[in-house]
Order: sequence, then C-alpha cells, then structure tokens
Amino acid sequence: MSAPSPNKIPVHDMDATKKRIHPRFTDGFYQRIRLFSMYFLLALFLILPWIKYDGRQAIWFDVPSQHYYIFGMTLFPQDFFFVAAGFIIAAFALFMVTVYAGRVWCGYACPQTIWTHLFQHVEKWVIGDRNKRIKFDKQPNSASKISKKLLIYFIWFVMSVFTATTFVSYVAGTSVIYGSWQSLAGIPFPDWPTWVWVSMFIFTFATYANAAYMREFMCVYICPYGRFQSVMFDKDTLIVSYDYNRGEPRGPRKKGTKPEELGDCIECTMCVQVCPTGIDIRDGLQVECIQCAACVDACNEIMDKVGYPRGLIRYTTERQLVENEQSRYLRPRLFAYLLLLSVLIGVVTYALIDRVPLQIDVRGDRNQLSSMNAEGQIVNSYIIKVTNKTQEAHEYTLSITAPEGFTLKTRFASLPLNAGESYDMPVSVAADPEAIDQDEVPITFNVDSKDGSYHASRTNVFTSQTKR
Repeated sequence: MSAPSPNKIPVHDMDATKKRIHPRFTDGFYQRIRLFSMYFLLALFLILPWIKYDGRQAIWFDVPSQHYYIFGMTLFPQDFFFVAAGFIIAAFALFMVTVYAGRVWCGYACPQTIWTHLFQHVEKWVIGDRNKRIKFDKQPNSASKISKKLLIYFIWFVMSVFTATTFVSYVAGTSVIYGSWQSLAGIPFPDWPTWVWVSMFIFTFATYANAAYMREFMCVYICPYGRFQSVMFDKDTLIVSYDYNRGEPRGPRKKGTKPEELGDCIECTMCVQVCPTGIDIRDGLQVECIQCAACVDACNEIMDKVGYPRGLIRYTTERQLVENEQSRYLRPRLFAYLLLLSVLIGVVTYALIDRVPLQIDVRGDRNQLSSMNAEGQIVNSYIIKVTNKTQEAHEYTLSITAPEGFTLKTRFASLPLNAGESYDMPVSVAADPEAIDQDEVPITFNVDSKDGSYHASRTNVFTSQTKR
C-alpha cells in the first residue's frame, strides 16, 4: 500500500444525508476522565434544583415573577449586568481553554456529547455492541426488530421527559413541577400552568431530536463553536493527532512482526470505529473532531497488543508533530486571556460585594409635574419604587435630603416588604415658594431599613412652574 501525501487535504463526503454512526465503546485513561467529567456534570445538573438555601430552592430562575435566586442572592431584571458578565466570563474562559487544549469542551463536557453518549448506551444495552447495531440497522423489519426499536424509543422518550422536567424546574421550581397534581378519572395528572406545558414540550422535543437523531450533525454542521475554533488554534494548541511519520506506510502484518517497509499503523481502523463523529483521524486535523480522545485510547490498546510503543495517536501540538520543536505552553495569547478574565472576575466580584440589596427608583408623576395646594405650597408628586433584594422581610422608612422649607408627605409611616418584594409608593414633596430659588431643585430620596442594615438613595428634581 502506497503512503498518502503528507500534504493531503481530507476530502469529505458532500452528501448531507443523515447516516447513523454506531461508535464502538472503548476504555482507557482519557475515556475514564471523560466519563467522570460527563457524569459529574450530569449529576450536578440533576441535583442542583433539589438543593435548598434558606428554605428556598438554591438556584431558581423565577421568570414569571422576575426574581432570580442563586444561593441566597436575589437578582432582578435591573441586575442583568451580572448575568451578562457571567456569560462573558464563561465565553472567555472557553476561549482560553480552546487556545491551550483545543476542543476539549466538546469531548468532555458539552451537554450534546453527554446526552448523545447516554442515548447510544441505550442502543448498546438493547441491541448489543457496534457490529450488532450495524447489522440490526440492515435487517428487514420484523416483530423482534420493531419491539426493540419501540423499547429504545420509549426509553429515549422517558429520558427526554426527565431531562425536560429538570430544565423547567430551574424556572418553575421543583415544588410546581413535582408537587402540583390533580386527579383525572382517578389517575394522578400534573396540574401545571400552560407555560410549563409548553416549556416541557419544547425541551422534551429538543432533547429527543438532538440526542436521538441529530447527534454528531449538531457538532459538525450546526454548532458555531466547531466552526470558529480553527481561528483560535495555533501551533502550540493541544490537538489529537496521528503521527504520520511513524505510522506510514500503514498496512496489516502478523502479530509479533514489524516489517521494515511498513510503519506502526496496522490498518485495524479501530480509531475510526470508536470515533463518535465517524472521521478518520489519520486524515489530519478536521473540524468534526471533538477531541474526545477515544481514538487515542483505542490505538494505545492496539499498540499494547502488537508490542509497539504507545502514542501513534496522541495529544500533541503542530509544533511538536510537524516541526519537531518543543511546544510553547506559556505564550502571550494565554496571558492576554488570563489577564482579561482576571479583570472581569475582579470587577464582577467587587460589584457583587459592593451591591446593596435594597433598590430605590424615583419617577415623577407625568399627569401633573407641579401644582399649588390650599396652603399656597408648590407640590410635586412622585412614584417611589422600593425593592427588597434580601432574603428576609424588612421594614423601611422614607426621607428626603433637600433645602430648608421642603417637606415629604407619604401615605405610610413605614413600608414593610417581604423578601424579594417590590412596592410602588406614591409620595409628594411640598415646598414654600420662598424657599425655591431656581426652576429645578435637586432633592434626594432616602430609604433606610429600620434595623439600620441597609440604605439606598436616589436624586431627582423638584420642578416649579410658578417661579420664574
């Protein structure tokens, strides 16, 4: 067999018809790390909604009431800065990891990879290993084949529904998802709001479609990360690569022999059989590779059996593999990402620490900016919105900081608010015309908790239409 050109560009099948890939499951050092990573994240996803903090679901994005609880911290739509900052930090962390270790997120932690792996294991449990699954697909329909397919579809559906209930419980709350039931003809049935039913349908359909049908198509053709990752790679990025110089020319041989005219690759195709996206890593770095390292573990196992050194397929860098030079792991791009991440995390952390869990918003009454009362005072009306962002109930008092002659008039002497509660309180400020020396006088509204723990203020203006 003649060796392919080292400059060969992989030619991929341009037919986008969905072809089922049945990867062989293998074991090895990287696969054990991968399984631990995937199942740890899966367990975290399933367990987090059940964790309580201060008597409430610890992580609860209560969209209907616009309250977002994260381990004792209550966020409101006004705090969207923290949510946006969190996504930006996660994105730059992913970029930094990609520059250093390539597409490891896809192979070790991506939800698409985790659920696809679970669904494929269902097929293995019902049908058998890779060869049996391929043979099963080619068999004509029969009672046995249809019953096995229906069993697989049913298990997939149950897994999709369970995934959807977990997703929705982060928004609706576990008490609503698992605690609201009614009886229909003596049969227990969920008593969910309409939006929960719609969300359940969407998440169930998305899970089933992605993990049961789309699978590697999502990674290869749809996911944008797989497309722009090549822009982030450099010669020192860790990638899964086939050692062309050592492996070529490839070809079969008898066990225990090592023909001089052949390289170390014995053409067993195990690296292709275990690949979840169905590529041949020997064709070079490809956008379809999710760096799960299944081919590395499979090839190492074969090398052990034939008595050759491990590492024919391995994690390496272009600088090491092509130029035979030492990789530069510490480089300016990594330091730039690290510095940017440090600044972002520092800013967000400071903002969270400095964040006062009490908010006041002031808006003038649009119907009447300024009026004169029976006592000859000029009166401005306002709506004061007070938001208690703490996890406990508090009682608040309102006051103003203004020039002498200004008086605050409120309906209530104090304002009691429950945890996370907001209230729009109409107030008015009256002033003696003699105390007004300009058209617009700055005044500050102050809100203080009665126990003295929290204080917030907001400045607005007092407008006069009679003073010119």
